[in-house]
Amino acid sequence: MLSNRVKRVGVLTGGGDCPGLNAVIRAVTKSLTNRYGMEVIGIEDGFLGLIENRTVPLTYDAVSGILQRGGTILGTSNKADPFHQLVEKDGKIHYEDCSKKTLRNIENLALQALICIGGDGTMTVATELAERGVPIVGVPKTIDNDLYGTDITFGHDTAVSIAAEAMDRIHTTAQSHHRVMIVEIMGRYAGWLALHSGLASGADIILIPELDYEIDIVCEKVWERSRKGRRFSIIAVAEGAKPKGGELVVSRIVKDSPEKIRLGGVGIKLANDIEDRTGLETRATVLGHLQRGGTPTAFDRILATRYGVGAADLIANGQFDRMVALQGRDIVSVPVTEVGGRSRKVPLDSPLLSIAEAVGSSLGVKLG
Repeated sequence: MLSNRVKRVGVLTGGGDCPGLNAVIRAVTKSLTNRYGMEVIGIEDGFLGLIENRTVPLTYDAVSGILQRGGTILGTSNKADPFHQLVEKDGKIHYEDCSKKTLRNIENLALQALICIGGDGTMTVATELAERGVPIVGVPKTIDNDLYGTDITFGHDTAVSIAAEAMDRIHTTAQSHHRVMIVEIMGRYAGWLALHSGLASGADIILIPELDYEIDIVCEKVWERSRKGRRFSIIAVAEGAKPKGGELVVSRIVKDSPEKIRLGGVGIKLANDIEDRTGLETRATVLGHLQRGGTPTAFDRILATRYGVGAADLIANGQFDRMVALQGRDIVSVPVTEVGGRSRKVPLDSPLLSIAEAVGSSLGVKLG
């Protein structure tokens, strides 16, 4: 046990916001202060707070009552990177290596360990800090559920619930107006969110990035339903899905972000393609950031709490440069170096794909 040596721990939330972040902050703070007698310092706005030396003390009382709150009380940034930070100097904007300044701030703050809550981008930066001697513990976060090394990330269950409820609501208007209704769902290059919410809502067609869809198969499915008297169809499409032989639909390029490509618009493209080919009235809805906001589900609150306590235990036991993870039913840890820069996608032999087909949902391709 190193709890007698480690006295001061920093906590930051990096990347996009996500339901359950506050639950992790609460669990980390309460377990470190209550169980191990450590002092916890919150870093504001992710790695940007480390670069600019902006912090706030986190006490037992300060984190009381935040379990059910969405977002993060610390703020976050999906652009900050101490090793490649966009700065303005002499009226010009350029990238600068702020790592020495960041390491100096960590030293001046007397932080003996740093808990980084985030996705693959956050874990990549955390790995670089670990390589420079900063004791790191990672906590996996993303609604996309695409982080390597863990079976599930907190925030995913909430996002699935939000997307499924949205499709439930769209179902009634689709049925009333006899339309093909498309719901575009987040997830970047992984299809977990679209697949899970599509299954949960009984979507007629589920299109994911791992399987390039064939527009003829999609159109045949909606025509088949129409011929059988089902005069509407619900399509769940992941933002990273693309037609066979086609390209990803990019909504914009964010030059000052580590993740420069912003996907979006495949739902509208798909709606136009279906309407042009079939003549069936088709509408698209983009859920966007609705999926990332609001109160976390009970599952995510519990998972986030388990992760937070697990991270505190790793620090107390001197197990650094590792990320807490859920494998099976157990909270374990994996080397953080194995996580950053890697992605966990839906495997093509996933039982969920055959389950979707078994209940009549088309995947836009012919499997097997």
